[in-house]
Amino acid sequence: MGLLAGSTVMLLTVIWGACIIIGKCDLQDSFAIDNQDTKGFNLVGSGVSTDIWTSYSAMTMAISVLPFIVVQFPQIVHSTSGRQYLKTNAFGGLLDDQGQLNREVLYKLFNTVDVNGDGHLSHVELRSLVVGMQLNINLNEDDSVYKLMKEFDTSGDDEVDFEEFVTGIGNWLEEARLTKTHSPLAVSDTTNYIHDYYEETKREHYLLGDEGGEDEEHDEGDRDSHQTTIKAVLFLLLGTLVAAIFADPLVDAVDGFSTATSIPSFFISFIVLPLVTNSSESVSAIIFASRKKQRSASLTFSELYGAATMNNLLCLSVFLALVYTRGLTWDFTSEVLVILIVCIVMGVFGSLRTTFPLWTSLIAFVLYPLSLVLVYILDYVFGWS
Repeated sequence: MGLLAGSTVMLLTVIWGACIIIGKCDLQDSFAIDNQDTKGFNLVGSGVSTDIWTSYSAMTMAISVLPFIVVQFPQIVHSTSGRQYLKTNAFGGLLDDQGQLNREVLYKLFNTVDVNGDGHLSHVELRSLVVGMQLNINLNEDDSVYKLMKEFDTSGDDEVDFEEFVTGIGNWLEEARLTKTHSPLAVSDTTNYIHDYYEETKREHYLLGDEGGEDEEHDEGDRDSHQTTIKAVLFLLLGTLVAAIFADPLVDAVDGFSTATSIPSFFISFIVLPLVTNSSESVSAIIFASRKKQRSASLTFSELYGAATMNNLLCLSVFLALVYTRGLTWDFTSEVLVILIVCIVMGVFGSLRTTFPLWTSLIAFVLYPLSLVLVYILDYVFGWS
């Protein structure tokens, strides 16, 4: 998700702004003169012009963020009125005022983890407990679920009932007291962790071209258009398949590289990977922009808007399919917020005008670091993801 957000943000900020600088021409009567660049870096006297169809592409790109709003809406509902209610009424601490286990809270937590409602926790459900509550007492990524089952399953039937669950949690709390391990179960503010996990488990371009042509070429153009459409659909299906197949290896590679280099995965997925994945769009856009013509500028920005639209529709569809089939949790409020801000700002901005003076590139350039800072603060300071 960081890669998807980073790719969209980079296309509409850094690359968009760079194309303004590279493709700038002299502005006369608010219109760029083809192949005339004599005013240098004049913030208001030089820039680029596009045709009206490019504005429509920008508008389409802004509208394409609607799926993000749709999938985010349930989480918005839970995180406002539902969040405060749950925090104040549904869950207390794991310990009561006398320092004893709060069985009522543990029962609610047990039922939350027990997705199928059979009164027992399986290996899969215990895995969700480890991930959702970030349990880290004597556990590591390789054998955490195995150790969890071994410690909790005192009956040896490969399932954990409620009494075993209470006993296991009690043992962990005692171990936390003795070792003073800083973990969600050891600190007093356990409500936040239980509540967050409770919510998690409940939520499961067309490039422009000249129109027309001679009448006698119309039929041939229709045939070519039909073949191009079929070819495009096949490439889209192929790209979807490739993305689905290599999604897991990509994430594993990012995690491995992050661990080996001690670089937070946030920077790799949000900054480094988009440089690679956007390389084709970047090179193509820069080549078109360097021709310093209205038509080439229209192609440039239409390609950028189209790539962002594909991210918002096709790539999001692939990602949601993986979330659904793997039973993952949708919890990417910060990334979604950044995508919405950048796409709406640049989409509305691009749809309201066809001429972009050089100063407009500054807006795009400023949006990029602001997006990085916003995602970092929301994820790592406020813990939104």
